[in-house]
Amino acid sequence: MADDVLLPTPTEEQPKLPEELPVLPLRDVVVYPYVILPLSVSREKSIRAVDTALVENRMILLLSQKQTEMDNPKPEDLYQVGTAALIMRVLKLPDGRIRALVQGLQRVRVEYFTETENLFKARVEPLGEPEMKSPDLEQDALLRSVKQTLEKAVALGKTLPQEVLVIAGNLDNPGRLADLVASNLDLKLAQTQEVLEIAHPGLRLKRVNELLQREIQLLEVQQKITMEARGEMDKSQREYYLRQQLKAIQQELGEGSELAEEVTAFRDKLAKMKVPEEPLVEIERNLKKLERMHPDSSETAVTRTYLEWMTELPWGTFTEDNLDLKQAQTVLDEDHFGLAKIKDRLLEFLAVRKLKPDLRGTILCFVGPPGVGKTSLGKSIARALGRKYSRISLGGVHDESEIRGHRRTYVGAMPGRIVQALHQVKSMNPVIMLDEVDKIGRDMRGDPSAALLEVLDPEQNHTFRDHYLNVPLDLSQVLFLANANELDPIHPAFKDRMEIIHLNSYTLEEKLGIAEQHLIPKQLEKHGVTRQQLSIPRRALKAIITGYTREAGLRQLERELGAVCRKVARRVAEGTLKKKLVLTDAGIHELLGPVKLLQDERLKAPRVGVVTGLAWTSVGGDVLFVEALKMPGKGGLILTGQLGDVMKESAQAALSYIRSRGEAFQIDPEVFQKQDLHIHFPEGAIPKDGPSAGLAIATVLLSVLKDVPVRNTLAMTGEIDLRGEALAIGGLKEKALAALRLGIKDILIPHANQKDLEEIDPELRKQLRFHPVKHVEEVFEQALVGWKRPGAPAAKPKSKVKSRR
Repeated sequence: MADDVLLPTPTEEQPKLPEELPVLPLRDVVVYPYVILPLSVSREKSIRAVDTALVENRMILLLSQKQTEMDNPKPEDLYQVGTAALIMRVLKLPDGRIRALVQGLQRVRVEYFTETENLFKARVEPLGEPEMKSPDLEQDALLRSVKQTLEKAVALGKTLPQEVLVIAGNLDNPGRLADLVASNLDLKLAQTQEVLEIAHPGLRLKRVNELLQREIQLLEVQQKITMEARGEMDKSQREYYLRQQLKAIQQELGEGSELAEEVTAFRDKLAKMKVPEEPLVEIERNLKKLERMHPDSSETAVTRTYLEWMTELPWGTFTEDNLDLKQAQTVLDEDHFGLAKIKDRLLEFLAVRKLKPDLRGTILCFVGPPGVGKTSLGKSIARALGRKYSRISLGGVHDESEIRGHRRTYVGAMPGRIVQALHQVKSMNPVIMLDEVDKIGRDMRGDPSAALLEVLDPEQNHTFRDHYLNVPLDLSQVLFLANANELDPIHPAFKDRMEIIHLNSYTLEEKLGIAEQHLIPKQLEKHGVTRQQLSIPRRALKAIITGYTREAGLRQLERELGAVCRKVARRVAEGTLKKKLVLTDAGIHELLGPVKLLQDERLKAPRVGVVTGLAWTSVGGDVLFVEALKMPGKGGLILTGQLGDVMKESAQAALSYIRSRGEAFQIDPEVFQKQDLHIHFPEGAIPKDGPSAGLAIATVLLSVLKDVPVRNTLAMTGEIDLRGEALAIGGLKEKALAALRLGIKDILIPHANQKDLEEIDPELRKQLRFHPVKHVEEVFEQALVGWKRPGAPAAKPKSKVKSRR
């Protein structure tokens, strides 16, 4: 790059140019003929070009790059017109760089490049200037105009060496004057190159005159801005003088001293902050209004509170992100057991933030049952990033003003939850967890989830406007996270702005690992009990999990462990604990009482009219026994067990399919006219709904109608349509856990759910056998004892279908 542009040399003699010259690419400067310029050369190819020129004839071709930031330009990245220059002096620096003093000789055009691995040369053609006719009136006028405009630029504040003005005043050559003026104007690279490529002296001077006129306009605008700024400064000094007079008058009258002190305190606080322009204008307006108010008026209190909020917000305060992925991995492993895919997704998120710090638009939403660690994941992300953390609980919020704030016209108005969170953490880029977004309410006061659309939209939240503050607030640097138990209640547009990450129920092994690494140490420390006083072996821990809890998460388990620690703490405090207590089955019964949950038992033998189904609930998977029987009647279908509309429709679809296939199944048509069918789902006090019981209902109906028992070692889940196709379901992992808890290892699933097997832990898959089916008659064939598909040949002994590992 160039350090300075020197004046043209007075000599007219030029050495003869060779046909081929080594090329020196220039980043941000254009060299004109007859101009001496110092250059700093640091790139390897450029250094080789200088060395080659010194060895040959000290001549080199100076070409400017089209893109200045390119480190290794190719021939197509250079302009085709440049300046052949003579290397006058070279100085090699200790750090390997070269300082070269070059003098431009002549404009040349590149015919073609000859590139080698170390450097490239170019064959050049001189661009001769056409001979000028004797000076005419237009040329003289143009010369005089350029010289006068140059003097005017200096008068307006343009910094130019005095020697440039002297030489310009003595030059009568249009081309030389154009080059001199262009080399001393602060032109953009493209404009400087444009002047270099104009070979005709008159046209070149005319173009330089146009650029010089634009420079004059810029200088005039700059001078106007300077004068306006000076006027504002004078106005501020006058206001300060008048304010000091007002303060003296108020002191003499004994009024406004406290208010004036508050205003001064606000101004002192404001001087230390980096407040954006619009909020700053609003604060100044309210400060001036506060100065004129009576101290005891109600409006004074409102304005004072508003100014307190505005001056206590962390304007311009940001915490520096820690994007060390190894540390983030360590933090996540310390805080959470398992959750490998979730951790990978979070590390990917942090990696993208590292490569693209201004990333916007990614809002993660953790969805899963209660107690699986959704909120604590947000804390871990904040700790890994080194950011402040705040949680906003949205459960039961009905008022839109909770998000956007109240207008100051109301008594007791306050900013919204978002502004309060920023005020609390004292940072403009915290991690904010929106807790329980699926439990937001809606009533006459507005829909809070609709207000959150602006908060979470990266195209809008950089100008979020709280009703109380009434100034734009930049939320683009805030990392918003959300969590929910279910997706269905969330506003569709709200859901569309978030990336959903599902957290499934914990397996028994995961619960054991989490309890050993996190819950037990936490409860021991919380209750003042040491490991020398209480030991909970894995066998006892497993007994507590299976006998006293049945949940997807860990909250009940933590409560039971807390109960054990409390009772041991009492013994320690009373002095009755003489030695270390190692928890056993008998000790669990003594401390926690009898087993609270009896484990479900599978049917002892195949039975007619009973199918083992699997269901998903908000707290994990569950086993659902579907019972059916037939009785004399008029062909009615009775459904009991507090079923939702989807379950009722599944039962009707299953019955319709079996009736349509009655002849193939060899069912007497009169059965559907003279017999009533009753389908019952036990635990009738619990509402049941969802598209996953169709296969089980169809199986239990056919079992009753054909008096064929259903295998007791098999569980099933899946929906059915009128063609008998098995439709996909959700919550496969939770349902598989429920089946394993019952001791059933063979599970019939829809063929479309095979992809979900990858989501199930390998250790869990080893203990189960999944049987994918495409049609309900495949279910009949595997679930009904001795059943053969109508029209199918005699089946060979069938091998068990193992799950994919």
